[in-house]
Amino acid sequence: MSAEAIAADPTTPGVFRTPTLPPARGPLSQAVIDLLSSDPESASVTDVPAVVHDADPYGDDLQLALYIAYEMHYVGFVEVDVAWEWQPALLSLRAGLERRFLDALHRDVPAAAENQSVQSEMDELCIEDLDGDGASYFLRDNGTWEQYRQMFALRSLYHLKEADPHAWAIPRLRGQAKASFVAVEFDEFGGGRGRAVHQELFADLLRASDLSADYLGYLDTVPAAALTPVNLMSLFGLHRRYRGAAVGHLAATEITSSPGSQRLLAGLERLHAPEACRHFYREHVEADAVHEQILRTDVVGDLVRQDPSAEADVIFGIRAFLFVEDALETHVMSAWERGESAFPGV
Repeated sequence: MSAEAIAADPTTPGVFRTPTLPPARGPLSQAVIDLLSSDPESASVTDVPAVVHDADPYGDDLQLALYIAYEMHYVGFVEVDVAWEWQPALLSLRAGLERRFLDALHRDVPAAAENQSVQSEMDELCIEDLDGDGASYFLRDNGTWEQYRQMFALRSLYHLKEADPHAWAIPRLRGQAKASFVAVEFDEFGGGRGRAVHQELFADLLRASDLSADYLGYLDTVPAAALTPVNLMSLFGLHRRYRGAAVGHLAATEITSSPGSQRLLAGLERLHAPEACRHFYREHVEADAVHEQILRTDVVGDLVRQDPSAEADVIFGIRAFLFVEDALETHVMSAWERGESAFPGV
């Protein structure tokens, strides 16, 4: 088969396919989809739908609407004009959705106390409970292969664009903070080796698990709890005012990743899972333990030394990460405790 034929064949494994717009889940996501389905040249800025004020900020409709709007800064969608990326009509609608989301986050995520240290905040993240009750502990000790597959599918919305949202922060950093931040991202992107990009390693994991490895392959059905963590990263990355929060988010991601990945790897070893699945988490056990030290000292430490006013934002990024991750864990564990699937779509 020629290269052209392979690229044109939507069933060819390993070929990147631009996603299609998902079905709407309510009036907000429908408004975004309708906008992107129209001509950007003739679009005009309109009022944000009134229903946004009463929408669940963490619900399916608002989170899907935000995800679709943010996606225009990443890959986009089949048959959606690329001109929509910076079209004022879409940005105005997105801003209204972001305000609702941010208002909820600032309400629900505890603010840093006066003179609170980000170093002490990161120290708390390093405290490991050997007998915790989260999803990674459950999967390590009692998880089934099907429960692992559910988690893989839920996490695919993030891992297939892993490191991309954080990369937006790079031009907003200076000196050692920038250099070290880039060093961490360089590892996430495979250290210059295409097949070692973490996104590609997760695609290998999905294929080995008999799951869709398509980018946004589960966007049609993934619950809001799995959309919110990715939207949080996009929001922090795309707004310069949240550069500190983006740094804090990456620090929290890397500090908690290595021990969590170690638990997931142990469960996969117990189940004799495919090597591609074990390799993904083995890579994170090794790499993220190093990343933690780089971020604590050379990124967060240097940023706060340069700009002490950023400290509260870094703490907010850490706590917002924990808040949305806890919500996803609650969704998963509640389903499993009821004997149900955490993601009936797989």
